[in-house]
Amino acid sequence: MNDPAASLSPRVPALAALLFFVPVVISFAVAPGRWWINYPGILFHLSIFLLVAKLEAPEWAKAAGYGWLVLDVTSGVMTMGNVAHDIAYFERYGGHIFAGIWFVTVSLPGSRAVKITGVLAGLLLFLYSFVTRFVPPVALSSTSPLILIWLGLVAWQNGVRRVPALRAVTH
Repeated sequence: MNDPAASLSPRVPALAALLFFVPVVISFAVAPGRWWINYPGILFHLSIFLLVAKLEAPEWAKAAGYGWLVLDVTSGVMTMGNVAHDIAYFERYGGHIFAGIWFVTVSLPGSRAVKITGVLAGLLLFLYSFVTRFVPPVALSSTSPLILIWLGLVAWQNGVRRVPALRAVTH
């Protein structure tokens, strides 16, 4: 069976994820807690599914990435279904432990900019999950711009390391 996503470069899912995450980040400031923001949020996570497959990482790190996505999409759907915030968001924070593992692992072999933004975002996601009971959610807000920058870098570089464009050979 052929994988239709096999020919995609990492640039495509990174750009899609970036596009879907921008309205989510903006909503934090202008329309916090609105149910409809889960739609682009879910599309963001579905785009990341393709990115997890495209970026080099050990199988256990890819499994962590997929685990994060399953939990975050599930919590998004739970929120749309009016499941209590205290239930849906703690599931999301559990997923962020796996997000942190994935971000750090795929970012470490990358360019300096990818490494810095990815490791910081991953560590913040990972660590916040353990202190969420004691620290307000605003403490997690710095991860959003880091993730936007990271996605932009991954799209620009066509992966975590800069991949030169293929040049057509003319005869």
